[in-house]
Amino acid sequence: MKIKIYIINLHKLILLLFIFPSIGLTQYSSEIKIKIDSLNQEIKTSQVDSLTLKALIALDEIIYLADPELDYQLNLRIDSLSKLNIGHGLSKSEEKTFLIASGFALRNLGIIYKKRGDLSMSLESYSSSLEINKELGDSSGVANSYNGIGNIYLDQGNYAMAIVYYTKSLIINEKSNNIKGAANNYINIGTIKRNQRNLDDAITYYSKALKLYSQIKADRGIAGALNQLSGVYTDQGKYSLALKYISESYNIFKNTSNQTGMAEALISKGEIYLKTGNYNKALETLKNAMLVSEEIKDKNAICKSLGTIASVHLKLGNLELSKEYGNRSMNLAQEIGSKLRVYDASKVLWEVNKKMGDSDSALKMYELFISIKDSLDGEENKKAVIQQEFKYKYEKQVVADSIKSIEKNKIKDALLVAEKAENKQYLLEAKQQKLIKYILYTGLLFALIFGGFIYNRFRVTNKQNIIIQVQKEKVEEKNKEILDSINYAKRIQTAILPPSKIVKQYLPSSFILYKPKDVVAGDFYWLEHKDGEVLFAAADCTGHGVPGAMVSVVCNNGLNRSVREYGLSDPGLILDKTRSIVIEEFEKSEEDVKDGMDIALCSLSNKTLKYAGANNPLWIIRNGEVIETKANRQPIGIFDKQHPFITHVIELKKGDTIYIFSDGYVDQFGGDKGKKFKVKAFRALLLSIQDKPMEEQRLLIDSTFEVWRGELEQIDDVCIIGVRI
Repeated sequence: MKIKIYIINLHKLILLLFIFPSIGLTQYSSEIKIKIDSLNQEIKTSQVDSLTLKALIALDEIIYLADPELDYQLNLRIDSLSKLNIGHGLSKSEEKTFLIASGFALRNLGIIYKKRGDLSMSLESYSSSLEINKELGDSSGVANSYNGIGNIYLDQGNYAMAIVYYTKSLIINEKSNNIKGAANNYINIGTIKRNQRNLDDAITYYSKALKLYSQIKADRGIAGALNQLSGVYTDQGKYSLALKYISESYNIFKNTSNQTGMAEALISKGEIYLKTGNYNKALETLKNAMLVSEEIKDKNAICKSLGTIASVHLKLGNLELSKEYGNRSMNLAQEIGSKLRVYDASKVLWEVNKKMGDSDSALKMYELFISIKDSLDGEENKKAVIQQEFKYKYEKQVVADSIKSIEKNKIKDALLVAEKAENKQYLLEAKQQKLIKYILYTGLLFALIFGGFIYNRFRVTNKQNIIIQVQKEKVEEKNKEILDSINYAKRIQTAILPPSKIVKQYLPSSFILYKPKDVVAGDFYWLEHKDGEVLFAAADCTGHGVPGAMVSVVCNNGLNRSVREYGLSDPGLILDKTRSIVIEEFEKSEEDVKDGMDIALCSLSNKTLKYAGANNPLWIIRNGEVIETKANRQPIGIFDKQHPFITHVIELKKGDTIYIFSDGYVDQFGGDKGKKFKVKAFRALLLSIQDKPMEEQRLLIDSTFEVWRGELEQIDDVCIIGVRI
């Protein structure tokens, strides 16, 4: 199992695990205070981790809206405590409990980091939660993670990616009848529509969400939908209706102690006052929004408040104040990486600099504003949203048509049966007198013969059924044994893979995309740290599934022995020694074993990279170009003409990105014509995402693979490692 583990300094970990603070209770009712006191006491005194975990989750469910900082600390602790227990000899049910808790905490951390403007950590948290939920088979958790990732892309103005993840989430939620989840998806898709100025569509989606939230009496969701509808009515100039909706929204948020919602509602109300010319009321409302936003450390809300205050001062003619608030908004927007907030800030700064006569600054802001506007309104974003809508509606219509077809066939069959029955009755009445004589004389004879035949067939069939049942039970038992063995093999193979914590420790700006074709894989990734050098590799063993996994264990052992037992650190020498170890192991077999491994192996020390490869190359992307270092054309294994592996030494530069990979990605069939993805397309993909953080690169590479593959089967294991200097 591949689980991401956050690196927390020792002092903070000790603080979270042993000196966890009590909660101030002034803002809670007496009944809730008693519950909080009880949970605090249980957390302090419990000696059983599972019980402590249960109490922590219960406590978080109470305080998460009212105390965001404590919410953050609680979820860090839940995640840390879960991961301290995972993989330490627990039963399946116990391990599942801790996995569920870790997925829960990581999803919450994704929400928290997004509010704080740390989109990279938010994306990493959601991605880790997604992996856990997929492993658990938790469709609701998978849908929530998809929705969270979509929110990050929405904030970045990447509607094309946002709509993909929202649609994935919506399909799962509708299939599982998750009303609240589907409503959340409708809200987010409506926001894309609003941002693209398709206001009627936005109202449709928001109204759908409001209806679903009302159906399950979800106050927080109802308030959120009212807030969004208010925003659209503001855009349409229907200010009295917008003010009515936002007032209802704010009251619900306030009554439920939802500070995040209160901040959002106050900002929306301030925008209405701005549009209606009530500037003093707008400033008062927006400053209150700032206070709430700062208290909960919601950087996105702070940024939006600052930008709107700048717009109010611009209308009042307070140009210096407008510029001050606009610059603060711009700095924060760039810090949190929100393209939408940069768009708002650049617009107001363009206008204020123009009025102040600062033509250079005005031009700079205008160019930034236009470039973002073109990006947000671009054809790619619009087409992606439309395509996803058609895809979603098509899939939904296919299901509906299928149901209608089944119902029509049922009616048709029923009519045919009725018609046959009617005809049969008519013929029976016509021939009744004639047939009755034959029935009287021959009925008994036929009954006796038929009865004997039936009895004999019953005996034979019963005997056959017993044999079939016994064979079926044997097959099911054998299948269970095989599946248990394969799953156990997966645990063994997982154990030889370096934990994410270790990878991030030695390669902090990196990603690993690892997609086995089957439960176990022939591909594996490998990492060692020796004398200040970080050794890492992407390996592809012969075959996939169980045979490939068995070869991977032998090859992984060869790499470990080469470094640990023989003390080697030069990539070429490591591959030479690994080859001899692997051949020696296979020669012990009485069979002629010709299996082996293709591999790209790197050694990184400061900015010096050493590389050796068996059939698998090294790519370095520098200044928009791919620099390829070719591998030796020989595998790790038996080969007719063996040569020593060559070690290539490369001096890297800041900003260089290293990629090593197996051939599973480029060999995948897919697309409209069912052809291979190929190296050229893979090269172009990597070049197109060089401005993205490494974790986002992993998600984009993965989603591109899945879209390309479509309904076709994955043909091979996939392993890609990316490292940025």
